[in-house]
Amino acid sequence: MADLPLRPLGSSGIDVSVLSLGSWRTFEPIGLERSIEVMGAARRAGINFLDDARYNDETGTAPVPTGYSEVLFGEIFRAVGWVRDEVVVANKLWWEFWPDQDAAAELDASLDRMGLDHVDLIYSMPPPEGLPVTDLITQVAGLVTTGRARAWGVGNWPADLIAVALTWCTTNHLPMPCAAQLPYSIARPGWVEGHDMAEVLSADGVSLVASSVLASGVLSGKYLRGETGRVSGSGDDPTVGTVANVARGAAELAEEWGISPAHVAFCFALAHPALASVLFGATSPEQVRENVAAVDVFAGLSAAEVARVRALAGGAST
Repeated sequence: MADLPLRPLGSSGIDVSVLSLGSWRTFEPIGLERSIEVMGAARRAGINFLDDARYNDETGTAPVPTGYSEVLFGEIFRAVGWVRDEVVVANKLWWEFWPDQDAAAELDASLDRMGLDHVDLIYSMPPPEGLPVTDLITQVAGLVTTGRARAWGVGNWPADLIAVALTWCTTNHLPMPCAAQLPYSIARPGWVEGHDMAEVLSADGVSLVASSVLASGVLSGKYLRGETGRVSGSGDDPTVGTVANVARGAAELAEEWGISPAHVAFCFALAHPALASVLFGATSPEQVRENVAAVDVFAGLSAAEVARVRALAGGAST
């Protein structure tokens, strides 16, 4: 394995690679063989942080309607040859089966499909209607005390709910949330950079795991080059509007510096002081290597150059 910088995952005591590999809507479409190549490339690059997220079958061929992505993740994980205690595995609670499934039952089902006995980090998505947030927090924190997870975090929570979690866990002597996975990009910085969120994020408390850093691929510049992708045909033209303007600015800066527009986008997220890891998905080993190269680019930037990257976010929408 290559060396990739490690950062603390908030207050958990776990160190994670500054880049993490996700599996959202990637492994099923590209198939097992290519998926093994992708995850293998991540391992060789020094990534030790894997994010699995259950979703409903989109192929029409999966043997189960939801969660086959977790079955496939487990198969890929074992085929790549990971040593379990050398990799940090994250998963999510979506609460779509609540109240029939509480947090423990939902995670147990995921673990069974993945073929694992625990996850290292379990994220909770926002509470479903009718579940008080304090009850949710108690359930999710309980996954840590029972050993189903080593740590817990939140996904796509607003700052006020994270603050409630911190207060509730402190008052009731429960395991604290250690991470918040939030969309964060040059094109849409507002969720993370709002004043309230800045007050609850910290490198040694609740650290940031940045998702959607390429804004569904728009910031890679591929749509400006006439290529197609996930956003194509969605009804929103990826070559117009605020996001496209930011993408053009990133592409211009990338050309000036002789790097890729994606590297500019990654550098923006890597500069956040509370960042633990930047989460990305990949459909080829080449894409993994290209994204990993952004870490060296970031390491070589001066403070003035980082400021130029951050300036691209001026006027971007939330």
